[in-house]
Amino acid sequence: MDELKKENINAVLEYLLSAQKMIIDVFKEQDKTAELVTDNWERSEGGGGQTSILSDGEIFERAGVNSSNVYGSDLPPAATSQRPELVGRSFNAMGISIVTHPLNPYIPTSHANVRFFVAEKPGEASIWWFGGGFDLTPYYGFTEDAIHWHQTAKETCDAFGPDVYIHFKNWCDDYFYLKHRNEPRGIGGLFFDDLNEWGFDKTFKFLKAIVDAYIKAYMPIVKKRQTHAYSDREKKFQLYRRGRYVEFNLLYDRGTLFGLQSNGRTESILMSLPPEVRWQYGYSLEKGSAEEDLYKNFLVRKEWV
Repeated sequence: MDELKKENINAVLEYLLSAQKMIIDVFKEQDKTAELVTDNWERSEGGGGQTSILSDGEIFERAGVNSSNVYGSDLPPAATSQRPELVGRSFNAMGISIVTHPLNPYIPTSHANVRFFVAEKPGEASIWWFGGGFDLTPYYGFTEDAIHWHQTAKETCDAFGPDVYIHFKNWCDDYFYLKHRNEPRGIGGLFFDDLNEWGFDKTFKFLKAIVDAYIKAYMPIVKKRQTHAYSDREKKFQLYRRGRYVEFNLLYDRGTLFGLQSNGRTESILMSLPPEVRWQYGYSLEKGSAEEDLYKNFLVRKEWV
């Protein structure tokens, strides 16, 4: 592993803040009607962040882009449970997190995040790693959109090695899975964590490529589906399926757990949840419906490219 320098940490933080602004600008350009609220927060133990929320737009019912840079003397259990060698080390964790909840049920919900962790102990070498990825949660399935999403992911990963896409694609399928429902959250994408074996420069370059790929993969889908006509039926199904998103984030998501356990700002951590959602007892799919098609052909593990 490369020896980590102070300028490396500063470069990552500078990039993350610039990426946050870039993504907000892209969303705002696409949905000029959405209200933008940006606020800063501080963490008493060290660090803080900035939360930017677009809401009540013609395209985005809610879209959030968070940045955070928190540090302290001890990592929370969400980080040390799988890495016992980190116990007793101070830490610096920084990243950006993006979640969109579109108004139109034919536009998928999207999620992306990239992050950088450093754990240190006097007299010992720093332990650092990158993580992140992106995934897509459609409510109505379009094969061409799923292929485009995964093709963009694959092309991005192929520049870093022949097996990178399939490895991180499989990791994503495994991670974004609701065990209690026996179903995936969506059609997946990429997920990686604890990545440092490529060295700092290459891994940092990959992190930047992930952010660019997310925009390249998602925005054409938004533009294509934003004028798709829908009725109350589709809206109700979207709200029902949003419940799965809530269940995953509150039961399984490591980022949510890390944020809460590290005493992050709860309002910012839970910005990932949709503004409206519904649970329906005993919901059943109508045979031959578009809703059944989602379950049969999209909420399944498959190779899209």
